[in-house]
Amino acid sequence: MRDYYQEDYPTLDTPWHAVDYLAIDLETTGLDPMHDEILSVGFAPVRRGAVHMAEARHILVRPTRPVPEQTAIIHGLLDDRLAAAPPLEDVLPVVLKAMTGLVPLAHYAPVERRFLSHACKRLYGQPLIVPYVDTLRLEQRSVERQQETATKGALRLNAARERYNLPRYRAHNAMMDAIAAAELFLAQVAHMDTKRPPRLDEVSVG
Repeated sequence: MRDYYQEDYPTLDTPWHAVDYLAIDLETTGLDPMHDEILSVGFAPVRRGAVHMAEARHILVRPTRPVPEQTAIIHGLLDDRLAAAPPLEDVLPVVLKAMTGLVPLAHYAPVERRFLSHACKRLYGQPLIVPYVDTLRLEQRSVERQQETATKGALRLNAARERYNLPRYRAHNAMMDAIAAAELFLAQVAHMDTKRPPRLDEVSVG
């Protein structure tokens, strides 16, 4: 954590294209970090307005308890597949190293934010405090600017991508979802009706 916070980060008035990002996605056993666990982490860096596919990673995480059947059905991560995976305390440093100097980006970022912050607090004694880009929030703003009402499911990752003619990827694979969110972000920024490049504070949440 010390190394993570020692890195310089862009100020919130920095133009978005001058900022590097790390698109990140987690697959978990549920939505409550107090009781649920991270099962996989996927990430892909976005630098100078491009997704760097060669640096994308997918890391499985060995949970401390059996995976509930109702969540295994969704993401397909079963106990036997996760048994040989490293524990969270070995995976988290890899994730933090990848995030160092980059602004995290996710679709519905509160999930990633809560789980990673809780993991840092449990393992290192302090939460992870950093602004996130949330592509779901950006899409919601876009829909509202067009004076439309988002129908049920309209803000989901694949549904949002369809509005920008982006291809459909297989859902619930952490790396593919991270890449999908990264591509969606670039499309969203390209379609923003602004006279100047949006600043970081206009595309992120504190």
